[in-house]
Amino acid sequence: MTAATPQPAALHTSQLASLPLLARGKVRDNYAVGEERLLMVASDRISAFDVIMGEPIPGKGALLTQMALWWFAQLEDIVPNHLTGDAPESVVTPAEAAQVAGRSMLVKRLKPVPIEAVVRGYLAGSGWKEYQQSRSVCGVPLPDGLRNASRLPRPIYTPAAKAAVGEHDENITYARTVEMVGAELAARIRDVSLALYERAAAIALDKGIIIADTKFEFGLDDNGALVLMDEVLTPDSSRYWPADQWREGANPPSFDKQYLRDWLEGAQVNGQSWNKQPPAPPLPQEVIEGTAAKYRQALRQLTGQQA
Repeated sequence: MTAATPQPAALHTSQLASLPLLARGKVRDNYAVGEERLLMVASDRISAFDVIMGEPIPGKGALLTQMALWWFAQLEDIVPNHLTGDAPESVVTPAEAAQVAGRSMLVKRLKPVPIEAVVRGYLAGSGWKEYQQSRSVCGVPLPDGLRNASRLPRPIYTPAAKAAVGEHDENITYARTVEMVGAELAARIRDVSLALYERAAAIALDKGIIIADTKFEFGLDDNGALVLMDEVLTPDSSRYWPADQWREGANPPSFDKQYLRDWLEGAQVNGQSWNKQPPAPPLPQEVIEGTAAKYRQALRQLTGQQA
């Protein structure tokens, strides 16, 4: 009987002594590589409701990187991205290469734009809740008669203001983005985000996946040009639904971390429902494995690649 191939250990937090650590986000650890580049290491951390879970999801960081690189290649003609094309392993010591291999991107250092560029093609999550109260989402009016998971007449741009780690991003109006970054840049971000979503949604639908919504992040290079950065169209930043199970009126089973969110909604802490504040409740092994399986299924169905 052939022994199973050992799986690499999960990486909750990278520890690279050879490079200066700039920041740890919900998932990525960012290190400075000189003045012009960053090493972004995708850990196996997972967050929900803006709280980082204590347990990692094995293989998640490598999968997110694999999927993001695939999407960057599909979208590079729409807007430049932050990839340098250099090997991440080339900037760390041999002893640190295992923390970096397969889960990292060596990218250009940019000036981040403080806006989460959210695009919605379907009504779900916080958008559905807001629609029920106001028949609009982030100031964008919508027609009467829509239901949970309804496809919108056309994709809408509903930005959010980026928050610090552990804080909730704040939905804002387009007018507010104009105040934050100016009319020209606000319009460029909106138009590029809609073009990216429409391209990606068509590609995914051809693979049997609905991208209900997603968020993009952008930075500016030294010449002031807009550059797509961070992750793109992964199950961490997008709502993925199987197209053959989509029906108006209810959320389809998703390929993203909605599986984890659903478990957390019913989780108990000291006999009471979790209040969505740190610390998060410990994740049972079946939730860890189930979440990992959802991510692997998304990668396999979308790209044909194995995690």
